[in-house]
Amino acid sequence: MRWGAGETQFVRPVHGVILLHGKKVVPGTVLGCKSGNKTLGHRFLSKSAITIPSAKDYERLLKKKGKVISHFEARRDAIAKGLDAAAKKAGKSVRWDLGKAAELVDEVACLVEHPVVHMGTFDQVFLDVPKECLVVSMQQHQKYFPLAGADGKLLNKFLFVANMKAANPKHIIHGNERVLRARLSDARFFYDQDRKHKLEERVPRLAHVVYHNKLGSQLERVQRLTKLAGEIAHLLKTDAAGAERAAYLCKADLLTEMVGEFPELQGIMGHYYALHDGESAFVAGAIEQHYFPKGAGGELPAGPIALSVALADKLDTLTGIFGIGLAPTGEKDPFGLRRAALGVVRILIEKQLPLDVRALFERARGQFPGGVVAESVAQDLYGFLLERLKPYLREQGFRPDEIDAVLSLNPTRLDQTLKRLEALQAFRRLPEAEALAAANKRIRNILRQAGGKPAAEVNPALLREDAEKHLAEQVAARRTEVEPLFHHADYGAALKRLASLRPAVDAFFDKVMVMTDDPAVRNNRLALLNNLSELFLGAADISRLQS
Repeated sequence: MRWGAGETQFVRPVHGVILLHGKKVVPGTVLGCKSGNKTLGHRFLSKSAITIPSAKDYERLLKKKGKVISHFEARRDAIAKGLDAAAKKAGKSVRWDLGKAAELVDEVACLVEHPVVHMGTFDQVFLDVPKECLVVSMQQHQKYFPLAGADGKLLNKFLFVANMKAANPKHIIHGNERVLRARLSDARFFYDQDRKHKLEERVPRLAHVVYHNKLGSQLERVQRLTKLAGEIAHLLKTDAAGAERAAYLCKADLLTEMVGEFPELQGIMGHYYALHDGESAFVAGAIEQHYFPKGAGGELPAGPIALSVALADKLDTLTGIFGIGLAPTGEKDPFGLRRAALGVVRILIEKQLPLDVRALFERARGQFPGGVVAESVAQDLYGFLLERLKPYLREQGFRPDEIDAVLSLNPTRLDQTLKRLEALQAFRRLPEAEALAAANKRIRNILRQAGGKPAAEVNPALLREDAEKHLAEQVAARRTEVEPLFHHADYGAALKRLASLRPAVDAFFDKVMVMTDDPAVRNNRLALLNNLSELFLGAADISRLQS
């Protein structure tokens, strides 16, 4: 803001500046004001200017004489305690911490100097409007705190924070009740008007809503989502028709009055309106939950129909935006692609969905007309997804070298990632683990230096030394044992079986010269080592484990 005739700018007009070092006033000019040791307190509760004799007295005197709590945390704590006390008076187990109440406490703490909590009421008739509408209306527009009972249902009471203590707060309470009545009347009007038209009637109008100028309208997007959600549901062996119906309706509430007023209610209002229209609970739930998870640790969709639509929505966003060259750069991510990628990761892993993520990206790419998105977008997105997967796995408690050992294999079944990592953690606790990791490093180096690709199978006739014969026998025996285990994703049992190879591996490297002059014998030994290495690769590249 600017004030007076000057060009000085600040968030509010500045009328005075205190600049103290101990008891001494530091002379100077800040924001157009000369420094001093006097300040003003609360606009109505403070009587006159307050002299601050020393820096250490500032907070105490401002509170005592000026009726201003200068410390943000102290104001915030006072508000929270006041809300707790007022809610307790409203009834046992009454809650005020609904919706974004924690953020609102911070915001209100920045708006008041002398917080005092009051309670107001509103007409019971407004409780017919969905709870989320009332909560958002009270919190966002009026900075009020709605109250709910132990059962989670809203009460026709609310709390608000005034900036002063009044001898008779009746008029303050009445004024806030009157303002809220108008807001809730608007919300009720929107809700009543929206229900006059079914969601499916709104879908064709999405043709007039641009999604992105290179990717077409929201209707074209809905058509892609409908097909993709159906395909994913088919892969999950669930109700494909239900997934397609939910996907077809999932963006219709964007055209409702309520979502136009409160965009954060998208999906939520779709849920309510779908139930009003007679849609199944599964379809209605999927309409709301296709936005899940809304944050890094947010709730995931529940049920296969909701999961199908949620995946379709995120895959389409990633494929479309990434495919037209708008990948995130630095910290900028205006389309939320990192959040969408993490959502895909969490859904596939935490819901244990047996889906190939690279194939999912290919399916999503196939929904776009030719030439709209880059041909390489599926592979590019797969690499982008693996980068989002790394920090997620670190948060689960896995070490960087363990994550590298698994992700270096470019796994496409993310639902098996945690099983691989847990098996690797158990393996590295075995006494044989370090030696086998070192042996695998050595094998990798030998194969790299040899160049070319060794034979796929070992020729028993070319095995000369007892140690290499024994190792070949052991590798063949372990392969027979572990291949069924890998097939059933029992990586822990498989790695435990492979740990028994250590004596044979140690004896081989002690007694056998791999790079012998005889090319046939040399290539046969390289094939043996390659077979050994590939056994472990069924779970992870243990050569990447650090000591």
